[in-house]
Amino acid sequence: MTNKQQILAKRPVGMPDAETWTLTTTEVPELKEGEVIIKNHFVSLDPAMRGWMNDAKSYIPPVQIGEVMRAGTIGTVVKANKHPKYKKGDVLTGWGGVQQYTITDGTNYYPVDTNLAPMPTYIGTLGMPGMTAYFGILEVGKIKEGDVVLVSGAAGAVGSVVGQIAKIKGCTVVGIAGGPDKCRYVVEELGFDACIDYKNENVPAGIKQHCPKGIDVYFDNVGGEILDAALGRLRMHARVVICGAISQYNNKENVKGPSNYLSLLVNRATMQGMVVMDYAKDYQTAAQEMGQWMMEGKLKSKEDIYEGIENFHETFQRLFTGEKKGKLVLKVIEE
Repeated sequence: MTNKQQILAKRPVGMPDAETWTLTTTEVPELKEGEVIIKNHFVSLDPAMRGWMNDAKSYIPPVQIGEVMRAGTIGTVVKANKHPKYKKGDVLTGWGGVQQYTITDGTNYYPVDTNLAPMPTYIGTLGMPGMTAYFGILEVGKIKEGDVVLVSGAAGAVGSVVGQIAKIKGCTVVGIAGGPDKCRYVVEELGFDACIDYKNENVPAGIKQHCPKGIDVYFDNVGGEILDAALGRLRMHARVVICGAISQYNNKENVKGPSNYLSLLVNRATMQGMVVMDYAKDYQTAAQEMGQWMMEGKLKSKEDIYEGIENFHETFQRLFTGEKKGKLVLKVIEE
């Protein structure tokens, strides 16, 4: 059995190019006792992957040169060697990497039921992006009914779920997204109250228009100038959730920090970073509640799926060019 893998070949400066990874084909080794082979059907593509390539201190060690590129995956157990929990045919999600097959002892893998939702949903709305949205807006953002919530990256995997949860909880929700098509999607399909097109509108003016009394919670996925614009419209005791800064990830210079940070002092506001792994023990509870919302039609899930492990670099770039809606997924193996 052969396994195609995307191996990190060099540390990128700026936007990763095609030479950042090398596609290799290896033989899948024999299983040791207590291990399983997972046939990965789908790989999750997330902005955080850009940070994992940097040789810098972070919340998780960097991917090393010569290693399979780290990524969330979902797939089927095709062989098990006396594993205490998993058997052939089980569907598991975990950190399988950008490869077609993964051998694991099952650590940090979770079984899922594909009768309740299709595989890609478990690496999207019911996976890491959905968990990030759930805990970010509820635990860190501490939203309450009547809050005015501003969400950047509103058409993306995390932002789209953040806004929908805030609506479920009785908030007024304004999104920020790139282009009229995405803004229409955010308002008409996801149910946001309004959406600011950062590519064609003045963002500070848009925030002032749609949040005339200011912002109670800003959920930040982009950083940079948009973060600054949001800081300028905070209400008293506002909460700013720092989830990501996709506008800064491919900078060749230093990250640009906020110049409006004194608004935090004036408004007695807080700005807090969040990393989804901190909430791992509660994932199952969150997934049950979100699954219920999905069944009730209150929470929509969208996966943008591309095919072919050979097309990993081209698909990865869509995270940063904006050529996608919802959760970006790569199908790496034929059924």
